[in-house]
This record gives sequence, C-alpha cells and structure tokens, in this order.
Amino acid sequence: MNFSEYMNSWLYGEGGYYKNFKAIGKSGDFYTAVSTSAFFGASIANYFHKLISQQRAPRDAWLIEVGAHQGYLLCDMIQWLYTIEPDLIKSLSFGIVERQPEVREAQQKYIQGRFGDDIEVKYFDDILAVEAEYAFVVANEIFDAFPCELIKDKKLARVIDHQIEWDEAPQEILDFTTRHRQVTGEIAVGYDKFAIDMASGIKEIDFISFDYGERYVRNDFSVRIYKEHETLPLFDEELTLSEAYQRADITYDVNFGHVIEAFETIGFETIDCETQARALIRFGLIDILEQYAKSTTEANYLREADKVKTLISPTIMGDRFKMVHFRK
Repeated sequence: MNFSEYMNSWLYGEGGYYKNFKAIGKSGDFYTAVSTSAFFGASIANYFHKLISQQRAPRDAWLIEVGAHQGYLLCDMIQWLYTIEPDLIKSLSFGIVERQPEVREAQQKYIQGRFGDDIEVKYFDDILAVEAEYAFVVANEIFDAFPCELIKDKKLARVIDHQIEWDEAPQEILDFTTRHRQVTGEIAVGYDKFAIDMASGIKEIDFISFDYGERYVRNDFSVRIYKEHETLPLFDEELTLSEAYQRADITYDVNFGHVIEAFETIGFETIDCETQARALIRFGLIDILEQYAKSTTEANYLREADKVKTLISPTIMGDRFKMVHFRK
C-alpha cells in the first residue's frame, strides 16, 4: 500500500492511534499549545471578539473547532468571550467537528464539567456537514495529522509488511513536486478536499489554524514518531515500524505552501501566514496576561507567564509553529 494508506490506518483505522481518546501533556506522548496554556485559546477568542466588534463577523456567528481533542481550546475561547462580554455567549452558536464517538464522549464530559448545562455544543461528523451563514473556524495541529505520501528522487514510498520500499511516482505526484520544487519529503493527502468541504456549506468563513512547519518545502524528511515525549525519525535504525504502528503518534512538518495552494485555489484569501509568536501577540496575548496580573497573586502570575513564554519563545513554540488565516 502507499504510505498515505498506511499512515491513515496507523492513525484512524480499526485500533488506530486516534481511534480512542489520547491524553496530551505530561501524561501523554506530546504537548500542544492548547495543553500548555489557556491563554492560547483566550488570545484567539480575543481576536474573534475584535472581528465582531468591528462588524467583520456577526454576533450570531458560529464558533467551530475542528479536531478538538478533549475540548480545551473551544472551552478556553468560550470562557474568555464570557469574561469580556457575557451577553455574547447567548447569541453565538458553538460546534465541534469530530467523527470518533469515543473522543466525543471525552469532550462532552469535559465541557459538562466546565460549563454544566449553560453551554450547548453541536457535533458534526465532518466539516462538510456544517451549514452556516458565517463561521469562525479554528483548529490546532490538524494539518500534520492528514496522511501523507513520501517522495524521494521521483520515487514514491510503499509499505509492505511494515517495510518501506520505493516505486516510480505517478505523474500527478511529479507535477506537484515540480510546482513546489520538491525532491524529497512528505506530500499531504486531503488538503484540497478539506478546503472544498469547508466552503461547501459555510457562506462566509474566517479559518485560523496553528501547526508546525514552514511556508516552503525543506527537501528533507521530517516524518517522525512520538512516544512518551520521545521523538524518533521514521528512518531511524532503532525504530521498528511494526512495534510503533498504532501504538505511537506519527506526524510530519506541514508544508504551508501546499495548504495555501489548496485554499486559494477554491477562492479563499490568505489573510496571514506568520509565526505563532507574532500571531498570538497580535491577537492580544500580552494584554491578556497583564490583565490577569491585576486580578491574581504574584505566584499565579509568574506560573502563567512561564507558560506564555513557552508559547512565544522562538526556541520552543514561538517560531517553530505557524498560524495561517484564510477568509472566504
């Protein structure tokens, strides 16, 4: 099978890594910005509120998260919106795109624990199922979870008995590598359909997503395995695929040039593509932290400030992660 089929089975097949809820953070295999600090979601919500205040988004908008994991991000956004304008919560609608029943169950339990019956969240199996006049859609680390093909010197990876072999690549893959000046690395599968599906039922959209990667291809393999915060490159001699298969996370650096191509092709405008640090600061992260300092103890402030440093430090998440914002 092609590597994309193998990766899809690894992550989403029967017994796949994401088939059931997975812990993120200290007890899981990796950290995300969402698990690092609630101020991540607060900053995005602050920007969303700015769009509403400037009448660039309606007060009866949908706020939707794609791939919400436990629901931290959506809840952190709702919490901040309630903090700065409580009445807004009454006019907004909230949704999560999640197809895994087991993950939905974990999300519902967490949301119930945060808000009780005060917040209603609608579930969608697919972004294609969302129908709305306007939606502010947010996602964190979803593009790196799309299956990918592996290309090397015009050859495509295939997997036989958990062993990688190389065959001649089809012309459509070669056309892609020519456009993106790519010789080696990963080619994601599904970005184009995802963009088309998002635009199908939502008339006006602001879509913001964070992920790790670069605007242009590196012409090197970044595909890797995460297991209990240990990172192993896919082609590491110590890695046995059959042992890691479905038991660890597999991911790769996002080619944001590919993401932008997929969305712009069907009519989205790229508003920004910048580092996570620049985006969060522009969204108001520092102002939020300063407001928090006025209402808490010094110890609490210093603890949260340290988490914020993780989000924006160039050597940790700040430059490694990028934010892309599309509008249609």
